[in-house]
Amino acid sequence: MRKINYNREEIEQTIDRIVERTQRMDLMWDWPCGVAYYGIAEAYTATGKKLYIDFLKDRIDELINVGLPAWTVNTCAMGHSLLSIWQETGDEKYLEIIHSKIDYLRNEAPRFSNHVLQHTVSSNNDFPEQCWADTLFMAAFFMLRYGVMAKDNVVIEDALNQYYWHIQYLQDEKTGLWYHGYDNIRKDHMSGVYWGRANCWAAYTMSIVKHILPECYLYPQYQEIVGSLTEQLCALKIFQTDNGLWRTILDDQESYEELSASAGIAAAMILNENPLYNKYVEKSISGILAHVAPDGKVMDVSGGTAIMKDREGYRTISKKWTWGWGQGMALAFFAAVLMSDKRRDI
Repeated sequence: MRKINYNREEIEQTIDRIVERTQRMDLMWDWPCGVAYYGIAEAYTATGKKLYIDFLKDRIDELINVGLPAWTVNTCAMGHSLLSIWQETGDEKYLEIIHSKIDYLRNEAPRFSNHVLQHTVSSNNDFPEQCWADTLFMAAFFMLRYGVMAKDNVVIEDALNQYYWHIQYLQDEKTGLWYHGYDNIRKDHMSGVYWGRANCWAAYTMSIVKHILPECYLYPQYQEIVGSLTEQLCALKIFQTDNGLWRTILDDQESYEELSASAGIAAAMILNENPLYNKYVEKSISGILAHVAPDGKVMDVSGGTAIMKDREGYRTISKKWTWGWGQGMALAFFAAVLMSDKRRDI
């Protein structure tokens, strides 16, 4: 079976540059750091470069000394790098923080009907009874990783139920694409936009389930994940631009190409392991490489985005600055490229 065609040396050098640029960012205990450091951990897994995981350990130790924040769904994203360091070192101090995050998500985080996690960014209950696709990466995926590592089936089931219900609330069955969010009070999708990064969060986290969950086929929710992802990727391939990227509003020709969404969607295509997607992935490799600056900045990444009032709100989010989620998802994509050969040989 034909493998993905890429230049390994070029990808490894690009990862180095992105990691170096990310290391210079003054990121704290929140989701930008969580996604960025997840990407560095994936780069370590793909390349075996110990300096990557050593950086994560040193920086996390520094952040622990600074002090822990109040937990929210978004601040739980840092659980990913804590899990990676715990796996590497076995140090109980990381596990204690992981347990506190899991306890928050299981017992304290706001939920609404069907026990769905409400997306939280602060302690102010900013978005009552709203579920966002972002929650899948920041919380559900983290819970699944922990549940598998700890062999805690209760946490695994809770995580899979988050996937299941986010699919029901956020995926448009007519198009296969995902909305950004759902308001359970209003019973609607608010602006009703197919936001690119929302589709990245959904596709990436769903595509990785089979790689981390032993005997995934024995869980009924997994079949829902497979069906959802299959429909989504079939739809997403249509909206890839000539540059190998995806737009910040997927079906809007007036919206700009956005790199964090593009990296996550292309990574999902790799992790799905369907060789029919190789041509789309190879196109993305060229497109994403072209948006990595010489200093390792991933360019054209949209800023932090709430569920905007209308399409114009999404179109006008700035893409000027360096963002942790852009760095992290680019690293996750390039790591998936490097590991694709190994996965296909299994």
